[in-house]
Amino acid sequence: MGERIARGGMASVFKATDQRLDREVAIKVMHRGLGDDQQFTQRFVREAKSAAKLNHRNVVSVFDQGTDGEVTYLVMEYVPGNTLRDLMRAEAPMPPYRALELLEQVLIALSAAHAARIIHRDVKPENVLITPDGDVKVADFGLARAVSAATTATGGTLIGTVSYLAPEIVTNDGVDARSDVYACGAMLYEMLTGFKPHSGESPIQVAYKHVHEDIGKPSAVQRGIPPYVDALVARATVRDRDQRSTDARVLLQQVRSVQRALAAGLEDDPELVADLLPGGRVDVDAQAPTVAVPRAALGTPVASPASASAVTTATVAGPEHTMQWSAGGPTPPPPPAPIEGAAKPAGLHPPMSREEYGQVASKKHSRRGRNLLVAAVVVALLAGLLTWYVTDLRYDETPFLVNNAETVAKENAEQAGFDFKVSKRSFSETVLAGTIISTDPAPGEKILPGSTIDAVVSKGPDRVSIPEGDLKGMTIEDATAALEAQDLKLGEQKPTYSESIAEGLVIRADGVTSADQLKRGDTVNVRVSRGRRPIDIPNVEGDPLDAARKALEEAGFTVDSGEDFSDTVPQGAVISQSPAGGQAFKNDQISLTVSKGPEAIPIPSVVGMKKSDGRATLEAAGFKVRAFSFPGAGNYVIQRQVPGAGDTAKRGATITISPL
Repeated sequence: MGERIARGGMASVFKATDQRLDREVAIKVMHRGLGDDQQFTQRFVREAKSAAKLNHRNVVSVFDQGTDGEVTYLVMEYVPGNTLRDLMRAEAPMPPYRALELLEQVLIALSAAHAARIIHRDVKPENVLITPDGDVKVADFGLARAVSAATTATGGTLIGTVSYLAPEIVTNDGVDARSDVYACGAMLYEMLTGFKPHSGESPIQVAYKHVHEDIGKPSAVQRGIPPYVDALVARATVRDRDQRSTDARVLLQQVRSVQRALAAGLEDDPELVADLLPGGRVDVDAQAPTVAVPRAALGTPVASPASASAVTTATVAGPEHTMQWSAGGPTPPPPPAPIEGAAKPAGLHPPMSREEYGQVASKKHSRRGRNLLVAAVVVALLAGLLTWYVTDLRYDETPFLVNNAETVAKENAEQAGFDFKVSKRSFSETVLAGTIISTDPAPGEKILPGSTIDAVVSKGPDRVSIPEGDLKGMTIEDATAALEAQDLKLGEQKPTYSESIAEGLVIRADGVTSADQLKRGDTVNVRVSRGRRPIDIPNVEGDPLDAARKALEEAGFTVDSGEDFSDTVPQGAVISQSPAGGQAFKNDQISLTVSKGPEAIPIPSVVGMKKSDGRATLEAAGFKVRAFSFPGAGNYVIQRQVPGAGDTAKRGATITISPL
């Protein structure tokens, strides 16, 4: 088993090799210590059986399942690439056509699952895998179970990821295909806006909002989103699941209708909007009585009984990991006892006996005590009403201003009868600049009419940049200090030749400039000079001057040349070069000596000399000698030479001498 490539709330995933079939696979190993091991093991085994039923190109295949000692594992298809979460970090907010293109493939996979009567129950960006070719595969049906099995969570365990949980999961009202539809709608909202549908200080608060607050319009956060895209999100995420798209297949048809409208370039389509919008949202708060829960649990004054029971034993494995809620809510109070002394129907009564008469007389004597008791009860009720007014009735609830633009939040607060004040402006990675991060009092908390709501406004993401000049010419120590001053870190130092930066100094930051915005704590790689790049010197001796010059200049050198006579090298060719080989650096000078051909020298006069003396004189001057003769001439006196004296000839030329 190789490196770990993912970790979730229930299991870790490792890359491995199937030695029998020689293929890469992914092995999911269940974590130890997750409460009831037997219960979790059964759910883990059910994952294999559920997912193995699905044979679809958009679903991650399951190959095998088993146990090894106390370790339970699942062997799945290995899908290289990234998750939708990685893609959202890089691209969100996405254009509607891009977000719907990705969601379409997710819905194709879920349609196959819903057709097989399997629901996923944990649809989230981390479970959507994207191959390098752009294909989408849905993974981790570990929380799925067949619809034919018991889907009401009575006495069982609710499992899901808090940011994408359908309201019915939180309130323990059972799970069906519409729960997957809700999660898809929540993912679509996040792809379009770059923000999760609901935010809170704790996962429990986010779950509470899924039950009690509608997911807003994407266009309220990101401009330019058509109304029919807003309507699609509203239809998929309506809290009343009876008004939600029936299953993934139905939502897929609606997505394709919206894609056609986008392709046609429609800014609005009232008929499509009317078709998509839910018929009317059901107010969950109006359907169930409320019971108080500890403020520390929810950060809100009240919660429905279903949601209170759902969050009683919440455990969180990570910011976006699967969460578990133990089912079973508070025990309902017993019915009230009947009130003594209630009036009976009027009518005739038989004569009373002595004993009955005595009892009636005794009751008359106790009537005064009863009246005093009633008066005490009335006083207590009045005191309770007064206390209720002082502690509750005279208070309003703080309006929900979080994620509103500052001007909108101020207007909404003042319309509700409160003063609005910006108490602080802070950086935020998740809240758009100029919008509200939090309020004091928090949304839903008690506040006196006319009070001031203090708001923290987002300054947007906290970004820094590298120093001007992109670190050029700095030592490693200086570059490290300059980056640390900006809360950045020096990363990899890549050695690179430089013709202008001395060895050991920074040439530049690698891949970023001072114009780029970086997160605090980001790592900046740099290129460090190795000095000038050495160049091999080609040998061009014997080459014509033009060819030799071109070869040296293309190698990066400059060339100068001089001339000299050569008896062996043709005129115009290189006699010698300096340096003649080895290595030098760009723009270094190479000197060439070019042949002028053999040198022409004057021919001495030998006329009048003895033949032997004339020959010696001419040969000493560098010439060859050819002497004519005749019988008996001997060492004659030279009377003629060709060429004649005073002419010039190249060294080694032949001079003819004769006695005539």
